[in-house]
Amino acid sequence: MDAIGNSIPSMISIEEALSRILGYVEVLPAEQQPLVDALGQVLAEDVSSSFDIPPLDNTAMDGYAVRAEDTAGATAEAPVQLRVIGELAAGYTFDRTVEPGAAVRIMTGAPVPAGADAIVPFEETDEPFQAAPSGVRRLAAEVNVLKAAQPGANIRRAGEDLRARQVVVQKGTVLRPSEIGVIASVGTAAVKVIRRPAVAVLSTGDELLEPGQPRSGARIYDSNAHSVSALVRRYGGVPLMLGIAKDTVKELTAKIHEGLAADLLITSAGVSRGDYDIVKDVLTREGEIDFWTVAMKPGKPLAFGCFQKDGRRIPHIGLPGNPVSAMVAFEIFGRPAMLKMMGKGDWRRPILRAIAEERIVNRNDPRLFLARCIVSKRGGKHYASLTGAQGSGILTSMMRANALTLIPAEIDVVEPGEEIEVIMLDWSRGEEWGSYLAEEH
Repeated sequence: MDAIGNSIPSMISIEEALSRILGYVEVLPAEQQPLVDALGQVLAEDVSSSFDIPPLDNTAMDGYAVRAEDTAGATAEAPVQLRVIGELAAGYTFDRTVEPGAAVRIMTGAPVPAGADAIVPFEETDEPFQAAPSGVRRLAAEVNVLKAAQPGANIRRAGEDLRARQVVVQKGTVLRPSEIGVIASVGTAAVKVIRRPAVAVLSTGDELLEPGQPRSGARIYDSNAHSVSALVRRYGGVPLMLGIAKDTVKELTAKIHEGLAADLLITSAGVSRGDYDIVKDVLTREGEIDFWTVAMKPGKPLAFGCFQKDGRRIPHIGLPGNPVSAMVAFEIFGRPAMLKMMGKGDWRRPILRAIAEERIVNRNDPRLFLARCIVSKRGGKHYASLTGAQGSGILTSMMRANALTLIPAEIDVVEPGEEIEVIMLDWSRGEEWGSYLAEEH
């Protein structure tokens, strides 16, 4: 990757910038993780079962294990009486055979005793438990069956869920709670998964203060490190917050070297054309850096490159300093890079068609307009309304949004009622992911 020197590159498209980033970052090595800790990670090897699940035929209901032929003709008016020869709970086995005219009281999940071929639910018997004088419940000698049972009724067959030697979760699967449960059901306590990326997050600028410090003069609190670190954690990474680097070559260089212990370095601010934006100069000297201006609003100034340390290449994304620009740029570039590192093949967010509810102006700006908006569904259609003023310093516009518009540079104005494309960030306002899947897919 060539260093830019003193030249200023022309704007490139989001697609080209993203392609270059994703073409550079690589999938991280695998690690062994306890099951619950592996939630959201990508499985690095197949998981198989060494036995059938269920391992034995078992009952799906509380009731009585019987021979179905013994219940033939049973009705509430003419019940069939069976002798009760025992009781069986889940986790135990019964060492006798259910012979003609016999029944075993059985609890859900217990293995079906030999000789029985149906389960009669309690609701279809007179359940004749009686309390002994001491209050201790005792098993009755007989039970009346009020409805005939069919062979196989209420029995879960051995292996109906999983078979021995079957691959139960395949390599490359993102582990959700359901996969975690299935893996646990085959007796596996830990799995090999693609490692979560450690992402170093560094803010730059003499004007910044850490939250909690007393504010004075023109100083402002650093929100970028916290919003970006929260995004890193939200998408499955491990944020390493490096604090604030002042606008000096010495301090910035030291902080950057501290961040090279991570898998990805994220900086904010210092990559535009201002006299005090020294980040680009330090990055060019310390690493291999290609500076871009990307044809997007907000988020035009962006840096991408890499550093070398101990035989490792650490990619770097330099975000803009404005808080909205930093968050949007991370959503568009940092999130996909992280997900690729985690082995996730599908990093794309859903894009919908929505009807604009107000006038959106993008006149005389040759950039894709990523306005913050709220998307909701009414009458089977999606509608998009802006979150208010769209300045790149108005961080509350991100707080109110669940989507970004995708208004091409060639469209100067969108009038109310016209359709636009939106990229969904979440479904917290007016719609759930499930309804999207049901209606759109």
